[in-house]
Amino acid sequence: MAGTRHWGQFAAIAMTMALGACQGSLLSGSPEGVPVAVESIDGAPAPIQTALLGELATAASERRVELVGSSDDARYRVRGYISTVTEDGQTKVSYVWDVFDAQKRRAKRLEGSRPAALASDSTSTLDTETLAKLAEASMDEIAEFLSVSKSIQTAEVAEDDAPVALQ
Repeated sequence: MAGTRHWGQFAAIAMTMALGACQGSLLSGSPEGVPVAVESIDGAPAPIQTALLGELATAASERRVELVGSSDDARYRVRGYISTVTEDGQTKVSYVWDVFDAQKRRAKRLEGSRPAALASDSTSTLDTETLAKLAEASMDEIAEFLSVSKSIQTAEVAEDDAPVALQ
């Protein structure tokens, strides 16, 4: 009888671990394998756009987000907008990223702001440190969106495949 009780406890622990592993993989999926193209960044002069693209590429690489060229095939396309505003003596750089799917429908809007040390109230004076922090915050949000959307797509595919496997 003691052996049966131990087997039941073992089975309960194994099922709990298996369910935990399933949930963990769905909640903390990787954005790898989901190509993303940054199509445009409006609101800043060309040198700042170029510098921000470089910082985004670095942040994407660190987060395993696959950035591709704007003319390449991509599951998502991103358009960005940045601006600066000074309120109560503090300047902030604000960003908006619109993420579009392959059918050109907006899938997600990501937005935020960060404090910035600027010589003037203009995006043309954004420094490298501010751009790096903006890119890191932006890519954190994009990577999270991609991980969640990839997990949802994977779950939908698995559900669609289930009836076929039963036949």
